Amino acid sequence: MNEKLRKDARELFYQALKEADPRKCVLEHLELKNDKLKAGSRNFNLSDFESVYVIAFGKAASAMAAAIEELLGEWITKGIVVSNVRSEKAFSKMDFHLSSHPVPDKKSVAAANKVVSLLEESGEKDLVIFLISGGGSSILAMPSEGLTIEDIRTVTQRLMLCGVDTYGLNTVRKKMSQIKGGGLLKKALPSQVITLILSDVVGDRLEFIASGPTVPDTTTYEDAWRVIEALELEHKISPRVVVHLEKGRKKKIPPTIDHDQYEKSGATTIVVGNNHKAIVSMEKMAKRMGYNTLFLSSQISGEAREVAKVLAGISFNIKRFGRPVKKPACILFGGETTVNVTGRGLGGRNSETALSFCFEIIGSEGIVGLFAGTDGIDGPTDAAGAICDGQSRLISRSMGISARDHLADNDSYSFFETLGDLIKTGSTGTNVMDVGVILIEK
Repeated sequence: MNEKLRKDARELFYQALKEADPRKCVLEHLELKNDKLKAGSRNFNLSDFESVYVIAFGKAASAMAAAIEELLGEWITKGIVVSNVRSEKAFSKMDFHLSSHPVPDKKSVAAANKVVSLLEESGEKDLVIFLISGGGSSILAMPSEGLTIEDIRTVTQRLMLCGVDTYGLNTVRKKMSQIKGGGLLKKALPSQVITLILSDVVGDRLEFIASGPTVPDTTTYEDAWRVIEALELEHKISPRVVVHLEKGRKKKIPPTIDHDQYEKSGATTIVVGNNHKAIVSMEKMAKRMGYNTLFLSSQISGEAREVAKVLAGISFNIKRFGRPVKKPACILFGGETTVNVTGRGLGGRNSETALSFCFEIIGSEGIVGLFAGTDGIDGPTDAAGAICDGQSRLISRSMGISARDHLADNDSYSFFETLGDLIKTGSTGTNVMDVGVILIEK
């Protein structure tokens, strides 16, 4: 094992977490002078508003809310913070609610009802500030009329087991919800609205981050049904959901907010942090460490084990030919892969990428790969991901452990737990998708 490469890879990952700190991201995009709040390129005179409401939800909700409370203080009238991890900080003007992720439950519905009740207090002389981060689709849930939270739970679970991507998952979830796809913005109007978003979606497509509760929805019920059909789930979900989607396909369900209505609302939407921002920070650190860097992309997607094969191919090319960058090299990338779960093992997309990667680079000297989620959660596990090298598979063989069998059973967590190579951070309080680091020594 190359301990230096492993140490450097871990430091680069923690640099990504530091750059994606929600407090830092929020305060970089807001400025308060006296009673003037500057959000992006727009200015708001806080003294013109009768009330200022703050609604934060998602994995990074607590830290984003803490930043707003630090900045605005007594300007805040009241607010609600909803996350899947209990806040370590007590808020003076906001109530905290614990919710569920990645599958919504009754807590998600209760929290959504609290949020909607608060929005019903707001009017045209008020300012509503939304703080949205990844996980918000599950953390805040309000089923469409005629559907239940159990309907949404079942559909969500089946979609995730099929390896659906974020776009497909949230396209369906938007069509089963009263508050997604612009629904929350509609309930906040005619108040002035500012939305600050910490992106956990490839390409920062706003309507798919937490299922786009404050932006226009360009997807249709037909799109949602295509996702269901493509994954052959039409006979495996609740008949109530099928009837609901069919009703929408026949245009018997009114849309939430379209682009023209959004523009007329005067709403301000700002992405305060994303995967690209985190990787740029990693790239700067890697250069300081003496590595020649290759920022591959912040928009990687696809099946985890197939992505790993491509990454291994690039690594071998650098190691043998010094192309596309010379050694010592650092490959950086981010995004969100998927896993089509066919086995019974335990794991997530990052640890499966790591297992596939070490499968490809077996016996190679001087290559280390680290693949982890910035939220600290990789699938249904307590790990963020895993670290590996060319010796990982050889060591597992000496212990009587088959990498091939673990990969076939989607059991990457158990594989790396035995090797002691899981990356465990606990909940990080942020979420800008996954990052990957591959280091190749000179």
